[in-house]
Amino acid sequence: MVKIRQKTLVLIRHAKSSWSRPELADYDRPLNKRGKRDAPLMGRQLAARQVFPVFFISSPAKRARKTAEKIAAELDFPIGRLVYQPDIYHGGRENILQILHQIDEQHSTVFLVGHNPAITGLAESLGSMEIDNVPTAGLVGIGFDGKWRDLGSGIGQTLFFDYPKKFRTK
Repeated sequence: MVKIRQKTLVLIRHAKSSWSRPELADYDRPLNKRGKRDAPLMGRQLAARQVFPVFFISSPAKRARKTAEKIAAELDFPIGRLVYQPDIYHGGRENILQILHQIDEQHSTVFLVGHNPAITGLAESLGSMEIDNVPTAGLVGIGFDGKWRDLGSGIGQTLFFDYPKKFRTK
């Protein structure tokens, strides 16, 4: 049985991006066909779990933004309330942890869309499950008691680890 926690963090790796236009900067790469299909699929999985964001933050890179928008749409979360934080794109795990430490305590459930290796590293260090890799459009829910500023290694309990391959129909 999963203990109900005071706070929930859902770490989301952006959906699969396109490499069809090599002249594009990494920051500007869009989602590919699979990514456009997988992001809403994972939004529906979150809805099925009854996990809804109070605060939703994302890397501003195009593939992360589009992932956040597609998931938000499935959860009826207003696109205009998405927050884009450049340090999620430019920084690593420690930078993202600093961002999480600054979240207002009124936000009980926070979604964060970012990039590997930071998403996998955070999922493994903050949660209670060994996770070698969070695949594209993968979700890791971590519950913890306390304040956002106290979030750190080993403090949370992994509530779920979902990824598109678990839910795709052939």
